[in-house]
Amino acid sequence: MKKVYLSADEALHDVKDNMTIMLGGFGLCGIPENGIATLVKMGVKGLTCISNNAGVDDFGIGLMLQHHQVKKMISSYVGENAEFERQLLSGELEVELIPQGTLATRCMMSGYGIPAFYTPAGVGTEVANGKEIRNFNGKDYLMELAFDADFALVKAWKGDTMGNLIFKDTARNFNPMMAMAGKITVAEVEELLEPGVLDANQIHTPGIYVHRIFQGDQYKKKIEQRTVRKKS
Repeated sequence: MKKVYLSADEALHDVKDNMTIMLGGFGLCGIPENGIATLVKMGVKGLTCISNNAGVDDFGIGLMLQHHQVKKMISSYVGENAEFERQLLSGELEVELIPQGTLATRCMMSGYGIPAFYTPAGVGTEVANGKEIRNFNGKDYLMELAFDADFALVKAWKGDTMGNLIFKDTARNFNPMMAMAGKITVAEVEELLEPGVLDANQIHTPGIYVHRIFQGDQYKKKIEQRTVRKKS
């Protein structure tokens, strides 16, 4: 199976309108920057995006929102994006907010091939609207469905041509579980190596989950919120 692609353009050539796409990252940490830039350039529309958050106004998924490419966001935290807020309040954007642990578990269940699971998170809130509730040992639980994503876009620190991935520090976040969950998982890496170079004991995502891989470039390492101490 050919896994190595020369660029994001090649790796994402068959993304179509109205698809569901997972995007790894937390805040601006570990987001698939090159993949997002390519989706913006492609101009695909009507996307359902599954991501912990929606980037900021001028970076990450925020760029896709600016170009009105996103039909629905499924997220946990979206508080840093004014354009997201505007589209939500105007009714332009459909939004499903879910607990962060539920978001992570829905990704993992998809990777495990388990169609649904029960969780107490969200019981008695708007999160429970329209969902099945069952009682186990005297406690109510919501039934949550595993995600069904056409593509998963993830970003890793190092990878090899077999698709094995290593994430750096907190950039690991949602990337490993989303890598498990896409029908087609596309990984961009800062450094692409030959098989056997990576320490097998340090692999976070085995190559069996990764369908396409490419070496990205021009990573900006942006900070979402900069907090500094006042000069004394």
